[in-house]
Amino acid sequence: MAISSASSSMQDMFKQRKYPFIFSLFLLLMFVTFLLISNSQKSPIFAAMDFAQRTALIKSVPEFNPNSNSTSTSTNLHQSDENNNTSINHESPLNNVRIDPKSSNIPLTINPEKSDTIISDELETFSYHWKLCPGPLAVDYIPCLDNWKAIKKIKSRRHMEHRERHCPVPSPRCLIPLPKGYKLPLPWPKSRDMIWYDNVPHPKLVEYKKDQNWVKKSGDYFVFPGGGTQFRDGVNHYIEFIEETFPTIQWGKSIRVLLDVGCGVASFGGYLLDKNVITMSFAPKDEHEAQIQFALERGIPATLSVIATKKLAFPDNVYDMIHCARCRVHWHADGGKPLMELNRILRPGGYFIWSATPVYKKDEGHKNVWKVMVNLTEAMCWKMVARTFFKRGRVGLVIYQKSDSSSCYENRKENIPPMCDQKKNRLNSSWYTPLDSCLLPLASSNYKWPAPWPQRLNTKPLSLSLETDAEETFNEDTRHWASLVSDVYLGGLAINWSSVRNVMDMNAGYGGFATALIDRPLWVMNVVPISGPDTLPIIFDRGLVGTYHDWCESFNTYPRTYDLLHSSFLYGNLSQRCDLVDVAVEMDRMVRPGGYILVQDTIQMIKQLGSILRSLHWSVTLHQHQFLVGKKDFWRPKDVARE
Repeated sequence: MAISSASSSMQDMFKQRKYPFIFSLFLLLMFVTFLLISNSQKSPIFAAMDFAQRTALIKSVPEFNPNSNSTSTSTNLHQSDENNNTSINHESPLNNVRIDPKSSNIPLTINPEKSDTIISDELETFSYHWKLCPGPLAVDYIPCLDNWKAIKKIKSRRHMEHRERHCPVPSPRCLIPLPKGYKLPLPWPKSRDMIWYDNVPHPKLVEYKKDQNWVKKSGDYFVFPGGGTQFRDGVNHYIEFIEETFPTIQWGKSIRVLLDVGCGVASFGGYLLDKNVITMSFAPKDEHEAQIQFALERGIPATLSVIATKKLAFPDNVYDMIHCARCRVHWHADGGKPLMELNRILRPGGYFIWSATPVYKKDEGHKNVWKVMVNLTEAMCWKMVARTFFKRGRVGLVIYQKSDSSSCYENRKENIPPMCDQKKNRLNSSWYTPLDSCLLPLASSNYKWPAPWPQRLNTKPLSLSLETDAEETFNEDTRHWASLVSDVYLGGLAINWSSVRNVMDMNAGYGGFATALIDRPLWVMNVVPISGPDTLPIIFDRGLVGTYHDWCESFNTYPRTYDLLHSSFLYGNLSQRCDLVDVAVEMDRMVRPGGYILVQDTIQMIKQLGSILRSLHWSVTLHQHQFLVGKKDFWRPKDVARE
């Protein structure tokens, strides 16, 4: 009856020739349909803003209890000031990190039709009389590693305390001078094998390591033949020898994330890139002049660090493999604390390759060191899976495997080293924290190894929260960054990506930005700020590398070592803790001339940061009212600051 009545009404309307009404109704229906379609298909920029609003707050769960899935949101920040060094020790629970769909960041209104603009009159006025840092060593100045006033006050250097971080307070506001004759770096992959001499004019290693083929000078270039202390005949032969010695090691499949201790000029990590292995190479700033600076100039992932009295700035249980080739670390020293630090960051079931003279030399001194290592590794439940001598390279090496379950610990005759306290919060707990003299507890059942690479990149991370919506939030984060990077970053901004090799994500979250760039010829240092939630274990689970950091302090890298710094809604919270001027000075220190910063943030933060960068003679461009692109040039002030 209802259908018949409606049909009759329509017929009456046509008979009465009410065509204008019918036409108006048709237009109204078309308009509503258009609105529904356009609302369901947002542009990548609008989608990016919506997602930024939903995911800006990240939280973690409190104390880790292996027998419970319950979570809490409490976090403890401990402030300390020692030797004029302000630090934050952020203690939080183990694993179980998730992104909260709520946000306190209000996204900007976007007008897709408005063209990109160079910021000028919109910026707040910022005026500062910039000066160059003083002294003959200013060209390579690293504030937290070159704080000689603090270093001179150190009572003991027995454990390399002078190579650790000692940040000046307040942060210096001088600018780093350029080396004479500095040029834009050579592009990758050419840079792996040669760099401009004038960019890193430090010839000491040429003479010091001439018999080991680390580096040679050839005209205007430094050339890297691929040699090293333990692989004088070339690193490729050494890498193949390791795989032949222990075929279980499948480079670039089960072994994806590696730490190279005392890396030299990082040729080992550089050549492993060909096998889809990403290596975090590290060494201290010491008498091996500029080795990490060489590595970064070559475009190889590297950082400055030392195993001394503090933990390395990495999470627990994250590296698939750790390598040491004559790295000059006394692993058995101080009750074995250095080796226990490796045990902390090595993934359960992961491998430690020790390539050193005590493995094969038979004199009394080397035999004693070997005996101590045997006793220590057995007490730590490390299994020796291979020990051999490489005749061609005249190198001996041993491969250990860390236990993947607690059964060995439970069956030890003596509880030495003891087990660490399970109740202690461990997330973000390695920042300015003393080395442990204990072993991390493991799960009672066998540990699950990450999926093979490259499936590992987008598989649910082992460290992800157990909450029901955590996996979907993680997947949504991945989709968000894939869309934003492909549709906006790579195609819509004034960045020459072909010149970009060394990239840093200053607040990496789940590592979605790095994931979206995985097919490009670059690498990303994923930084997780210690004042926020601990997502760094998730980043390593994905097969990426990164570190903890406090952006109120200087980063452990040489000047002019990154081509692009990226951040997403970092500066609002950061500006509550420290001065943006100091952060901008640090970014200027790290970025190479011709390099970029790419910032997504509120218009208020963009204007503040943009005005500071403009005073530093950076070109500053605003895109779609939320993306700031700054490009550094060769300008340096003429005046020099007082020492």
